[in-house]
Amino acid sequence: MGEPLQITGQQISDLCKDLIATKDDASLLTKLQKICGEYPVRLARTSDEWYKLGGVVDHRGQRIASDLTEWVERSFLECGQNFQTLIEYGLEQDYIATKHIGRTLYFVVETGQKAQQFILIEIDKTNEVSDRLLMNEDALPEDLEDIIDPITPASIEQFNVGHSHYQYRRKTDMSLFITTLNSHHDQHPVKRFLDDWNNSTSASAKHFCNYWNIQPYYHTGRYGEQIINADIVNLTSVNLPHLEDFVEKQGNNLHSLLTRFDRKAGYPFAWYFYMVKGMLVSAHNGEAVYQDISGDFAYLPQRDEAVLKSWIATPYNV
Repeated sequence: MGEPLQITGQQISDLCKDLIATKDDASLLTKLQKICGEYPVRLARTSDEWYKLGGVVDHRGQRIASDLTEWVERSFLECGQNFQTLIEYGLEQDYIATKHIGRTLYFVVETGQKAQQFILIEIDKTNEVSDRLLMNEDALPEDLEDIIDPITPASIEQFNVGHSHYQYRRKTDMSLFITTLNSHHDQHPVKRFLDDWNNSTSASAKHFCNYWNIQPYYHTGRYGEQIINADIVNLTSVNLPHLEDFVEKQGNNLHSLLTRFDRKAGYPFAWYFYMVKGMLVSAHNGEAVYQDISGDFAYLPQRDEAVLKSWIATPYNV
């Protein structure tokens, strides 16, 4: 690759504003690839659905207010802060409350060969839909909060309100993030996971972010300090076998089990990283393999053997 990738959050934000969300997200990916040039871009994963309050519309879907909470509070004031008057007004207008259904799309841009050399782009895709009648005459609200988030909502048949939208959330240069993460933690497990990948034969496969992703977390602590953390997210969609404890297995039989797992996972030494993540492979299996190669068998490549020996000396998980 040529010059370092220069892409700003503002560029991505402007792109999102100009694009009506499509069902397969192909248009967004195409436009992201265009601004990233020769650096490969890929949709790595999509979050589970999340929901948040929407606004207020009438039965034709015409917009009354974009913010349900703001509408309720303003209407209460306009009704002279008389809650009964507000209820009567709401029942008369027969308005509908909406909600936003969203998913976060996680795109990765490969910027180098090392595991940490990628950019993570987070973009929210939301669609506003009708949720319920604003007032349920069979279970009248008791206070303002009960209008905003009722215990007993009056459900209706769902319909879309306008187009779905993309909204830029965050861009993370993972190389810089990992450096910052490690300055806040003494050898963070995610940093070691990446180092193990780079030092093992797994690095000879496709880029790390084809198989795993990193989810960064930021929040403010009790005394106003910034707390940074991260987690490893598995991206594999294929069904992999659960490797039980390798009781009475060694040599060729044990090697065959590991090879079969790696083949299905799509890259060498995969079993090790699943073990560290605590998925499908028990930590006892790492110990069994180490005992095996410490004896008469030598089936692990030297790079992988060194990584495993380091883990045996100082175990960790993510």
